[in-house]
Amino acid sequence: MTEMLMLALVVLAVGALVVSWSASRLDHLHTRLERMDATLDAELLRRSAATLELATSGALDPATALVLADAAHQARRVPRDQREDAESALTEALMVAFDSPEGLPAVGEEWAAEMVADLAAGSRRVQTARRLYNGTVTVTRNRRRSRFVRVFHLAGRAPMPEAIEFDDRVPAAFQR
Repeated sequence: MTEMLMLALVVLAVGALVVSWSASRLDHLHTRLERMDATLDAELLRRSAATLELATSGALDPATALVLADAAHQARRVPRDQREDAESALTEALMVAFDSPEGLPAVGEEWAAEMVADLAAGSRRVQTARRLYNGTVTVTRNRRRSRFVRVFHLAGRAPMPEAIEFDDRVPAAFQR
């Protein structure tokens, strides 16, 4: 009888450890997802700031500068739930303005060339940050869909994470 009791206690202890470890892993994924979301937000803000800086610098023709400034301004001020459309619009404006390697403005000033380089780097960082975020969303969603997580209700009441989909192409003129 004591052996059966000891065996039952060992099984319960191991089961508790497995549940605890799984809950900890899921919590880690959610924390990582929050960090990735913050990183993506920061990169989006940097890209729009670099776009605004270039648009207001005088290095671009007035029509292109106005289109880019408007798209960047819209991307900065929309609510989070509408950011995908605004960020896609900013990407589209960048694609039109810098659609080919020859699409870069003729910049004789070093400061203007640095602004273009900052914008190019920002565009690449946005693309990378969105892909990392969406990869983390996929891993988290797959883990949350496992039978074990659902049976033990390890996700609690946390909302199911959603991928962020917007056009994040990098203009040809910005390709290395």
